[in-house]
Amino acid sequence: MGFIIVVLLVISALGADFLATHDPFRMAPRQRMLDPSAEHWLGTDQLGRDVYSRVIYGGRIALWVSLTAVSLSLIGGLILGMLAGYGPRWLDNLLVLVFDAVRSFPTIMFALAMVTLLGPSIPTIITVIVVASIPVYGRIVRIQTLSMKETEFVLAERALGAGPVRILFSHILPNVIGPLLILASMEIPVVITIEAGLSFLGLGVRPPTPTWGSILQDGYQYIRDTPWLVIAGGLPLILTTLGFTFLGEALRDAFDPKLNRH
Repeated sequence: MGFIIVVLLVISALGADFLATHDPFRMAPRQRMLDPSAEHWLGTDQLGRDVYSRVIYGGRIALWVSLTAVSLSLIGGLILGMLAGYGPRWLDNLLVLVFDAVRSFPTIMFALAMVTLLGPSIPTIITVIVVASIPVYGRIVRIQTLSMKETEFVLAERALGAGPVRILFSHILPNVIGPLLILASMEIPVVITIEAGLSFLGLGVRPPTPTWGSILQDGYQYIRDTPWLVIAGGLPLILTTLGFTFLGEALRDAFDPKLNRH
């Protein structure tokens, strides 16, 4: 079920140009606040724009931001975590101190500070998420690297003359990537929610670019006139969270040898 939801989300994001029934930026004030119909599947907003088309294009923004941010966080956390676990003690202490310092600062407060300094934009959102997420991946990789550092196959490879780079990328990396993929799949809806929350507050993607958060903000302002904007903005967030959570649970079951054996 999770895989099906994720595939449908990816198809809708990649095929937004073909699946959208209207131009998401086209305003028609005479058709504002219409209920769902055969012409407008999810109704129209306060400016007469087609809500269904804006939801489809909002999915493209959400998916692009989440995949970019999670990929960069995964790569950064993987490299720093392996360096902390396999490197000298002083480097380990330094990186752990940096991880703890970054994680001790509330993500939302950090995001608000960065948006205030750099201005609301997609690169700013990605930067905030990457900086806040790298310590999560880094600590997990560090712990697993430390546990494998003194295993027999690593010691044997070291005795044969293998360097740190070969040991890290040929022997330790394949053994730590599985749990990280599970964590990354469950982090994607979190990233999407952060982007939607910042857009809801007016600190994310700038209008008139359609995002699920901005659709929710419009629905909040005009909820007395129509409930369809809130439903259209909230339902994709719920389905996305469920889809990636189910997919992450399935990946965990597939990668966990104990569960596999049962």
